[in-house]
Amino acid sequence: MSTKDPTSEVSQQAQRAAAALLQEAGIESIDLACTLGSGWGEAAEQLGELVAEISAEDIPGFRNSGVPGHSGSLKVIRAASGKHVLVIGARTHYYEDRGVDAVAHGVRTAAAAGAGVVVLTNGCGGLNPAWTPGAPVLIRDHLNLTGVSPLQGAHFVDLTDLYSPRIRGIARRVDPSLQEGVYAQLPGPHYETPAEISYLRTIGADLVGMSTALEAIAARAAGMEVFGISLVTNLAAGISDEPLSHQEVLEAGTAAAPRIAALLAQIITATLEES
Repeated sequence: MSTKDPTSEVSQQAQRAAAALLQEAGIESIDLACTLGSGWGEAAEQLGELVAEISAEDIPGFRNSGVPGHSGSLKVIRAASGKHVLVIGARTHYYEDRGVDAVAHGVRTAAAAGAGVVVLTNGCGGLNPAWTPGAPVLIRDHLNLTGVSPLQGAHFVDLTDLYSPRIRGIARRVDPSLQEGVYAQLPGPHYETPAEISYLRTIGADLVGMSTALEAIAARAAGMEVFGISLVTNLAAGISDEPLSHQEVLEAGTAAAPRIAALLAQIITATLEES
């Protein structure tokens, strides 16, 4: 019978990845990490000076994302404050069948590199007809409907205020018009049926997608402050008569990119200044 501790193994892998990342970037630590989902990629260019851009495959535990719209690189940026931001463009989704530890590896690496804050973004389906494609929505809470957890063993973590009220307050100061909602993560990769969307609305979901919740749980377990923001890229099945496609997601992200990139950069800059 194996005596290996899986929790220790994933921690050690994150430590190795963090050491390799910091060595490649030539810095001592990261202050904030940001995972950029569909539609959010342009924000990296507005955060500050690029220190290093590293292929995901050069860092232990990472690999290039198989999802169109994701860069496949890790960028280290020096903000105007002098603090360092890690931009993760190599997100692993649970449906890629690499296991839940691969999904959580990015945030665990960021935590091991010193980041105290993680910003999680995504492109998602909207369940509120008032939120048209292109609308950014703060994540207030989530429903993890993947059937798995990134935590193993007797590791009990309080998720009561998982999505930082402090940073949501900063975001609303940047843009008082921002709305908040509950994000539901499903396993994917298929889109939901109209009946499933009706069920999700009944149990309290406002947004639906295939990322974020598992990463948020892992980040909280690692001691990080979590901020989440979604880009509504399409109305969910049954809300709109239009068929769903990933191309629609990419097109909505491209159209909204300049506006939401500026918004996210302002939120991150203000968060760094207040952290």
